Amino acid sequence: MFALLAALAMAPLQPDLKTDPVSQDPDDPALWVNPADPAQSLIFGTDKAASPQGGLYVFDLDGKTQQIVRPLDRPNNCDVGYGLPFSDGPGDFVVVTERLQKRLRIFRIDAKTRKLQDVSGQTRVFEQSQGEEAAPMGVAVYKNTVIVGRKTGPKEGYLAQYQLVPKADGKVDLRFLRTFGAFRGGKEIESIAVDTELGWVYFSDEGFGVHQYPADPGHPEAQREASTLATRPWGGDHEGIGLYGLPGGIGYVLATDQLPDASIWRFYRRERLGGDRTRYLGEVVSSADETDGIEVSSASLGPMFPRGLVIAMSSKEKRFHLYRWERVEAALQKR
Repeated sequence: MFALLAALAMAPLQPDLKTDPVSQDPDDPALWVNPADPAQSLIFGTDKAASPQGGLYVFDLDGKTQQIVRPLDRPNNCDVGYGLPFSDGPGDFVVVTERLQKRLRIFRIDAKTRKLQDVSGQTRVFEQSQGEEAAPMGVAVYKNTVIVGRKTGPKEGYLAQYQLVPKADGKVDLRFLRTFGAFRGGKEIESIAVDTELGWVYFSDEGFGVHQYPADPGHPEAQREASTLATRPWGGDHEGIGLYGLPGGIGYVLATDQLPDASIWRFYRRERLGGDRTRYLGEVVSSADETDGIEVSSASLGPMFPRGLVIAMSSKEKRFHLYRWERVEAALQKR
């Protein structure tokens, strides 16, 4: 409790930019790095409402709205994938959980126009489950697969993983691969992040901490938890997860302590396994309040974000805050 009060006494880190607001209820951001011109990259953010108000917003790096995809039926989380082998060549895409329809929506990103095309095929998830156990929330892309969480689920097998299957007509279907993932109960699992380089998936068990598993369903210990982190008591829910990767497998894992007025980002060492004692590095208090989803990138994104950024949902403002990585790291080092 004393550590929490000390953290909240710090002046919150203010954003460098804010996106335009969404109309209803922001939840989760994702970033597409434009391979031709990183300064022309895009931010995606869900507007979590039932159809017809629910949608996916597309922003540029100045935070200006470029496109709104509606209607989506309570979109929760989103993530970006690269190089999916479509019939006409590899393409990048964004995937969104459509909770009330119990399916995913998949949109191909046109690299030239930076517009989205709906390529959703047969994308229902958790088909053997009923009610909220079939309602998708969190999502993360690992290579050509997606890992999906749900509103509620069992103590084991809370998450599911699906192969993305491009079809001749340009649509993308899903093929079930596995269920996995421990759940301590009491709340839910929503936020999921994948470290593709090192082959890990992290997910937030909101009342307990963060679990770490192999992301490859063919891994010999795919069903075995590799480690847990962030298991000490927090002030709020364990929420958004992001990864700041550097060459050689080093960097940071960030997890969000979801609090009113100013949420806390808690930092863990990326390259090591073990508990909080060996991995915890410190925290930064952000001005984004009651943060659900975050996105973190180490990509060089032009003059505004030369070493990457953190994108955080801010509830009261109904928008996403953008923070230059240099300022985030400086705030952490002051601790």
